[in-house]
Amino acid sequence: MLNVVSTEPSSYLAKSSGEKSFQDTSADLIVSYLAKLGIDKVFGVPGGAIEPLLNALARSEREGGPRLVVARHECGAAFMADGYYRETGKMGAVCSTTGPGATNLLTGVASALADETPMLVITAQTPLPKFGKCALQESSCTATDTVGIFRYVTHFNTLVSHQEQLESKLVSAIMAAHRKPHGPAHISIPSDILRAPAKMKARIHSDLLVHDFSMSDAQSIARLCEKLARVDNLVLYIGSGVGKASKQIMEFIELTCANFVTSPTGKGWVDETHPLYRGVYGFAGHESATALLQDPNVNLIVAIGTDLGELGTSGWKGDLLNTKLVHIDSSIEHFTRSPMANLHVFGNIDATFEQLLVYVRNARAQGKSWDTLDPIAIPNFNGGYATLREPEKCFSNDSPVKPQRLMAHLSQKLPEKTRIFIDAGNSWSWATHYLERANNEGLYRIAMGYGSMAWSIGAAIGSALGNREAPTLCIVGDGSYLMSAQEITVAAQHQLPVVFLVLNDAAMGMVMHGQRLGNQESIGWELNTIDYAALAHAMGVDGIVIQSPHELDKLDFDHLFSKSGPTLVDIRIDRNEVPPMQDRVRGLAMLDSATPGG
Repeated sequence: MLNVVSTEPSSYLAKSSGEKSFQDTSADLIVSYLAKLGIDKVFGVPGGAIEPLLNALARSEREGGPRLVVARHECGAAFMADGYYRETGKMGAVCSTTGPGATNLLTGVASALADETPMLVITAQTPLPKFGKCALQESSCTATDTVGIFRYVTHFNTLVSHQEQLESKLVSAIMAAHRKPHGPAHISIPSDILRAPAKMKARIHSDLLVHDFSMSDAQSIARLCEKLARVDNLVLYIGSGVGKASKQIMEFIELTCANFVTSPTGKGWVDETHPLYRGVYGFAGHESATALLQDPNVNLIVAIGTDLGELGTSGWKGDLLNTKLVHIDSSIEHFTRSPMANLHVFGNIDATFEQLLVYVRNARAQGKSWDTLDPIAIPNFNGGYATLREPEKCFSNDSPVKPQRLMAHLSQKLPEKTRIFIDAGNSWSWATHYLERANNEGLYRIAMGYGSMAWSIGAAIGSALGNREAPTLCIVGDGSYLMSAQEITVAAQHQLPVVFLVLNDAAMGMVMHGQRLGNQESIGWELNTIDYAALAHAMGVDGIVIQSPHELDKLDFDHLFSKSGPTLVDIRIDRNEVPPMQDRVRGLAMLDSATPGG
């Protein structure tokens, strides 16, 4: 085993004669593990019981190791850890103190579970001798049992009740977070254990803890190859789980001449201007994608890397979920939503497609060919081939700004490598339908598993802390922004050039339109009028108000992304524009709600 303590910031000696030397603590052991995994940020909010871990992080930072990033709320810290993973590919790490600190984390951790984000969640407990004595902020099993609460939002969840348990439980948590499907793992540690002198040094091969084992189901792949030999055409449905296999999938598409569509979360992994692409199927999707899947001449539908949830399937419609379906996935749990499929192919998606590409190349060399089901399509204004609703509004010069006009502008003007974070609400609808990008590296980022409002704010900050040089844009509605506006001060404190684009229509737009489209009572959606640029100024952040398309056209994103601090753009949008979620209405029995989740 490799002893890493001598090269990591886990031993600290006095810098002056007036200081005492430090012996490694259990908290230092945790930080050493994070350092060995290449994780350089831990997100959290300070508190008494978690102080031993913060002390270890302070010592680590002085030595150039992992350091603490202080969020303004623990939920925001979890969202930052989520964004950090999406940018760096390294597990997010988040910590909190006991009691309310831990419960404040809950929504962010639940979001990570639903969106399959690996995350190490470290919460503190009061010292063991105080358990059961009604200590301040006690959250042991005899009080507000936070370990019991986290049981339902994690893949691994445990209390470290003895110091000797710490290392083995830490290893178990790290490995559990990286198993497919990825997700959060929680360890809760009493403060007296955290500060206790370490009884061992960290001995790990870090690559073994996070290794992505290459697995493929040779028998199922052979059956799929037999099907490919028999069909004349196929259509691909691409989900967010394809990840690094996207390039292999695109080669497969071009060799088989297959039209393809994506889920709302999968669109970031494809070139949306590709001539074979027909848009998003599911929530706020495109008619061209629906028409493709409904074509009776389709021989085979191949769904890849998708959990087949409600928003990605238009409410589990038969257009996608039928006996023509082959489902390829690295998570067995995802197959529970495709029991009607004629074949399940389990394994790493990149390894699976390496084998499929070998077959397809050989088949073509022997004269096999496939037809393109929809070979001719008219390009839209972005150069893509998805059919847009009301495309004329993308060119409107009316004020307030049409959301369609805004998304068309962003499609054309954002730098190619912009990391785009989309918040829950109407931002989902407008961006899914009208924001089209050629980049296929997963830089379009959205969290639709749990649908947490304000996710994009923290996630954009965490991403920027993972890569300060990357242009980063957060698109967030005013309702969501009001839930977590304080986190923008983290971006200011760390001088991150994140652009926060607030869609200001003084409304919770998805609620308002959902009620109208679903013939419900109009209630609870209206917000007061707020100048978000002025609010940003009060927090030490540059703010810009955009009230017209003319002002929008003057925005210089290259300049904003090159600044030494964040910018808030308060854009006044037309709240009467109906978002493209009418399919949501038609797909709901009894039309009891048009709001997602209703």
